Amino acid sequence: MVIKVAVTGALGRMGSGIIKSICEHPDLKLVAAIEAPNHEKRGEDIGRLLGIGEVGVVLETADRLEEVLRESRPDVLVDFTTPEATVKTVKVSAPQGINLVIGTTGFTEEQRREIEDTIKKYGVAAVISQNYAIGVNIFFKVLEFLAKKLGDYDIEIVEMHHRYKRDAPSGTALRAAKIISDNLEREVSIIYGRVGILGERKKEEICIHAIRGGDVVGEHTVIFAGDGERLEVTHRASSRQAFVNGVIRAIKFIAGKRGGIYDTFDVLGLR
Repeated sequence: MVIKVAVTGALGRMGSGIIKSICEHPDLKLVAAIEAPNHEKRGEDIGRLLGIGEVGVVLETADRLEEVLRESRPDVLVDFTTPEATVKTVKVSAPQGINLVIGTTGFTEEQRREIEDTIKKYGVAAVISQNYAIGVNIFFKVLEFLAKKLGDYDIEIVEMHHRYKRDAPSGTALRAAKIISDNLEREVSIIYGRVGILGERKKEEICIHAIRGGDVVGEHTVIFAGDGERLEVTHRASSRQAFVNGVIRAIKFIAGKRGGIYDTFDVLGLR
């Protein structure tokens, strides 16, 4: 079966890589590439824009999203854009019965709830994750184990990304903090950076430190610090292809599913 795929944020750092990979998989077919409303490149072949040669799909814009999806009839829509754009995309695509792979980060609780409610209302299936890299999901599983075994240690999280990343802390850092807190047998308070005279470190704290600079694709370190020793676990992404590979797996996982909200643990069989 050939899976028909639409991609929003088609010219973005992730969207462009996803499109290139889709075009390399014989069991996937790109049927729509969508960018922001009134984009100046609208109507041009997306393959030519990405330097891979003509693919027979022209760049469309989000102001025509409903018509584009109705005409192209994708099985799966992949969305790596902004929280506001993702909410609108889900509201347009879900009523058409299109399954989703969502990698946008920085949602408010209200936005996340709005997305999930829409998915459930129309009975479509979706993979929603802050990080699709296979290695980082193994990193998450390791954190589950360490939180159970080193729960009395002081725990800190440091994340670094390129200068263009808009949200902080990263969705991956927040996911790491939640996984750790869910597996600790004590109260946890998640804080973000420190400034001023705060006194001694509080035992319940997990502090997330966000660093931005250069062209760093993504780096996350969790520190478990005890008396006389510390254990550090780090995942570094040197290329966005690590995330793209996970997205391709998610597309193949979610295609044909009926209803349900999944994450990368489900995609990779890590439950």
